[in-house]
Amino acid sequence: FLFIPTVTRQAAGINHGMELAVVQGEYVGKAKDGDKTVPVGVQVIALGDGKFHAVVYPGGLPGDGWDEKERTEADGQIKDGVITFIIDKKDTITIRDGVMALSDGKGETLGTLKKVCRISPTLGQKPPAGAIVLFDGASADAFVGGRVKDGLLLEGTTTKQKFQSYKIHLEFMIPFMPTARGQGRGNSGYYAQGRYETQILDSFGLVPKIDECAAIYGIKAPRINMCYPPLSWQTYDIDFTAAEYKDGKKVKNARLTVLHNGVEVQKETEISHATTASPVNEGPEPGPVYLQNHGNPVRFRNIWLVEKSRLQ
Repeated sequence: FLFIPTVTRQAAGINHGMELAVVQGEYVGKAKDGDKTVPVGVQVIALGDGKFHAVVYPGGLPGDGWDEKERTEADGQIKDGVITFIIDKKDTITIRDGVMALSDGKGETLGTLKKVCRISPTLGQKPPAGAIVLFDGASADAFVGGRVKDGLLLEGTTTKQKFQSYKIHLEFMIPFMPTARGQGRGNSGYYAQGRYETQILDSFGLVPKIDECAAIYGIKAPRINMCYPPLSWQTYDIDFTAAEYKDGKKVKNARLTVLHNGVEVQKETEISHATTASPVNEGPEPGPVYLQNHGNPVRFRNIWLVEKSRLQ
């Protein structure tokens, strides 16, 4: 059973253990498609009050087989221990005892899928020689007013040290808040130099937009939504290149390449200005790493960076 911190239980506002342990998450398997049997992936999102939303991906899950084009969605409800979704008013998805079954309009079973818990290929990645370790679970001394609980760094903190260009690794966990919506659902953000935000949000199963997880906030959406379900540990591996200035005037925009759970979702994205709510104005000076407090209990661990001056 998933460990759920007290603060996360309170944010969830429910006691549906089935939602937490059995239903919400990712499912994979194979299903009949005409005379063929093909891979399929499904993401199930908990919406609270026994309601769910399913997203079906032909070929497999995002980043693992899906062609990044077609997706089908349906709403579902739990009744007598079974969650049922109706797709295009004919096909049916049911979830019973952690097993998902796909059926056609005639009641013929097309396939069964099992729940999986994907792990980012960079999860637990150790800092290389020369890296600056910002948080390893032992101390938040690298941060101004850093707070630690159960070995995890809490949101809403800024590094004492300031940086120019670097590569950073950080791991984060988004809380389970099924009754929340939009920007109130597991919101935080990583700000390079305190100026440029890569959004952190519970965007699991959503179409990527400029204010969803792994977006350069307000500037560019990720090319694919690689969010894992809330309460999963996720990774950002980010290559940040600071803006260039000459005689006090900006001559080159800052750039960000973002790998979310090991998949490149932003590639050398130019950032023309400081993003919304940035605590530091644009300028030639180095800036801190800032982890935003947006009122939601997002947690962080294993944060380290390598300054690019050390890579040259």
